Amino acid sequence: MKLSLLACLVLLSISSISCNANYQTNNLIKKLIKSRKSAGNPKSWDGLYSPVYVGSQEGSMEADKIEALPGQPAGEANNSSSNPLVLSLHGGPGGCSAFGYGALQELGPFRVGNDNKTLIPNDYAWNNAANVLFLETPLGTGFSYSNTSSDYDNVGDEITAQDSYAFLVNWLERFPQYKDSDFFITGESDAGHYAPELAYTILSNNNITNQTKINLKGVAIGNPFIDLDTALLALYDNLWTHALNSDETNAGIHKYCNVTDLGGKQSNVCGEYVQQAIEEVGEDIDISNIYAPICKTSQDSQPKSVSTASVDDFDPCSEIYVESYLNLPEVQAALHVKPTKWSACSDTDWTDSPDTMLPTIQQIIQSGISFWIYSGDADGFLSVTSSRYALHILNLPIKTPWRSWYSNKEEVGGYVVGYEGLTFATVRGAGIMVPSNQPQRALTLISSFLEGSFLLPPTNSQRKSFSAAT
Repeated sequence: MKLSLLACLVLLSISSISCNANYQTNNLIKKLIKSRKSAGNPKSWDGLYSPVYVGSQEGSMEADKIEALPGQPAGEANNSSSNPLVLSLHGGPGGCSAFGYGALQELGPFRVGNDNKTLIPNDYAWNNAANVLFLETPLGTGFSYSNTSSDYDNVGDEITAQDSYAFLVNWLERFPQYKDSDFFITGESDAGHYAPELAYTILSNNNITNQTKINLKGVAIGNPFIDLDTALLALYDNLWTHALNSDETNAGIHKYCNVTDLGGKQSNVCGEYVQQAIEEVGEDIDISNIYAPICKTSQDSQPKSVSTASVDDFDPCSEIYVESYLNLPEVQAALHVKPTKWSACSDTDWTDSPDTMLPTIQQIIQSGISFWIYSGDADGFLSVTSSRYALHILNLPIKTPWRSWYSNKEEVGGYVVGYEGLTFATVRGAGIMVPSNQPQRALTLISSFLEGSFLLPPTNSQRKSFSAAT
């Protein structure tokens, strides 16, 4: 996404400015600003919602079964009820499609080809390690909808957690063979809110007599938005440390902006330095993957990338292919969804979103649930720096020092550090969509998370075996 289009939206935290912006960029920044509306703290949630209504599931499993998708290659699915169950959530705000992004661009079994109709197998799909659910949440995201129009007036963090919990309870009734499965929540971006809030809701409701128990074992969030002020400060510092901003601009932001409350009101001088920071980066940079090629549209309106050089054959135009595919009538019929104009993200107004998730994350850690944060090191928006600044606030004791981890042979996949109750890992060469940019490394990481193992460098004997194999 073009970083120059961030400028006006970032400046909304400083003064009233009207501007146009790229839709996806708009969503990313607006979430940070809109979260200031909420005075609530998730730590005050009691989590004791009314018992979830469980509808009749008779015949639903057979009626809703998707036999095959158009363009799907031949093959058999690896679907074992003994594998862990993973819920995949996506970002926002207002929601972006876990199916359109997560399943068809990142960690699902297929990718959409550049003909907009052929599905290509993904050898590094997460269903190699787990049974994966892709949930279209919040309300109005992707193919999800409500028959009650007033529901759209109350969309926010709290109702999203309740809706997601209600879905899980009903889904487990429909597929009871998974009730005893180890359950894990994963996600990226705004899932830094959705995942901890859902985990907290599950833990609270598991204590209710006669309530469905969900066997929650862990939470893993990638490049997450978990704390407003550290995320905004990290945005500017990351631009500087990655040589996208000058020394003078970064120094001006630190001198004239209130860096401890960047989401609050700022001076006009601060605003000038923020504007300068954006302008220095220039137009053609994808802020969520700063080293990746970008997708451009040629004169005949067919998407093309500006470069064929990319890590692991990442295609920057994949979002366009997915949107075209999911709007095919035969695809929507195969998915058993009502005909609609599908779009990647919704523009639902957000009613509540706490500034920080750190108190909730702290409570989850104290409950004994495994908690991982991972960050692609090429994301310039919700960057490694953003995750580190937030972790500094938690101030957790270090149990395993910072070290490299390996995804194959002797290739460094990233770096990892173990805290008391929390693991933080980086993924080398990935932006915010880690499984899309670095699929093999993402599968290695998530497999380690599910197994409860720590990502360690190869031993000397492993190094020798790697050398012998090459």
